[in-house]
Amino acid sequence: MAKLNLHPNIDRDVKRGIAWAVHAFTTCGIVLGFLAVVAVLKHDPVAAFMWLGLALFVDGIDGTLARKARVLEYTPNVDGRTLDNVIDFFTYVAVPALMVYWFNMVPLPWLLPTETWSLIAAAAIMAVSCYTFANTGMKSDDYYFVGFPAIWNVVVLYFFVLGSGPAANAITIVILSVMTFIPIKFVHPLRVTDWREVTILMTVLWAAMSLALVLSAKDRSEWGVVERVELAAWIVTSVYFCAISLWRTFFKHPEDEDGGEPHAA
Repeated sequence: MAKLNLHPNIDRDVKRGIAWAVHAFTTCGIVLGFLAVVAVLKHDPVAAFMWLGLALFVDGIDGTLARKARVLEYTPNVDGRTLDNVIDFFTYVAVPALMVYWFNMVPLPWLLPTETWSLIAAAAIMAVSCYTFANTGMKSDDYYFVGFPAIWNVVVLYFFVLGSGPAANAITIVILSVMTFIPIKFVHPLRVTDWREVTILMTVLWAAMSLALVLSAKDRSEWGVVERVELAAWIVTSVYFCAISLWRTFFKHPEDEDGGEPHAA
């Protein structure tokens, strides 16, 4: 896209148009997030996860498109990172927090009404995630996230697919909230160069299994061999992401790191 060779004025106008188109593509994420909210309010978690999955796909590739289209050069008055962060906070944090409350995922039977615990959990998710998006050291030079990267949409997906109970959900939210402030590394599935080919393959497999499991999650009692194989593959990919993140945190030495380019979404 950045190598089009036309008349100088036309060439620049075309490239500026491409850059604006990339921004428009990024903005689709907020629309998909809004459709997820509508699905939540209609008590349709499957549809909500489908919309969030599409938003995750958009977020996964828009950064690459933005770099190829050189949006910083051709649309200097639009901060693509700010645009991306606004959309990400909505789809990664606000919508999942709403799901935790609306679907009462933390109905603990202690002291307070069960719905109140889900409300507290949702509020905690919103609050701690503000730090994530304000943290200027959110990514390491080799593009690992530093601290839990507020991927609450993925966390809620695990709650839904695994059918985990309120105590497990509450403990998970507490642990991940604390990990937001601890410099544990989390792999970026598309930008980290360590074992990149394997990581991308695992990401594609994880996404495919997530889609299959979400579609079959409502009829869990009818799961057969196929669904159990899908679940096993999904868990294997999850263990891989955890393993590479822990390896980067505890075993990869600073002198092994390559110098990083400026952080980009």
